[in-house]
Amino acid sequence: MKTEIEVKFCQVEVDGMRVRLAAAGAVCVQPMRLMRRRVFYLVDRAKDAYLRVRDEGDKVTMTYKEFDGQQGLHSAQEIEIVVSDFDATIEMQLQAGLVPKSYQETRRETWHMSDGTEVVIDEWPWLRPFIEVEGESEEAVRTAADSLGFDWGDAVFGAATAAYRQQYTHLSDDFIMDQLPEIRFDAPVPEQLQI
Repeated sequence: MKTEIEVKFCQVEVDGMRVRLAAAGAVCVQPMRLMRRRVFYLVDRAKDAYLRVRDEGDKVTMTYKEFDGQQGLHSAQEIEIVVSDFDATIEMQLQAGLVPKSYQETRRETWHMSDGTEVVIDEWPWLRPFIEVEGESEEAVRTAADSLGFDWGDAVFGAATAAYRQQYTHLSDDFIMDQLPEIRFDAPVPEQLQI
């Protein structure tokens, strides 16, 4: 499996972030678009892992992602393939006996730094925007974050739930966003996020 080397910086202002990205020499390779994903439970629910089918706007991917429980820069391993049909791939998972965990909508804008490091601006329902910086090495990720003016001490690691915990500080340690059956922009704020 490939190690995902990725960090998040939470609660960014989108227009200001675009200015910072352009000033750092980054190029927008895909403008803001709606993405939808279906996350599935695995047969072995003891693993901190999931299977995801995601419509990214320009392609559809299926990803197996597994976490080592450390919440660090190198804590996620993944296998990702491109598939041709979002709905058919979901149907295949259902027919294979996988149980749907959550349907999720997000919006994402993708930028590339000159060294190929990817920076995405992510918008999730009920959450202020955040960015993810993903690269081939820790050095590349740290360099990109620094060039964008971020303090490494503010870095957040892990899945999107980590960004929700930054904003909704009352969430318990065992709460994960995948526990919500639907995460949609047109849905009301769920009870779990209300204070």
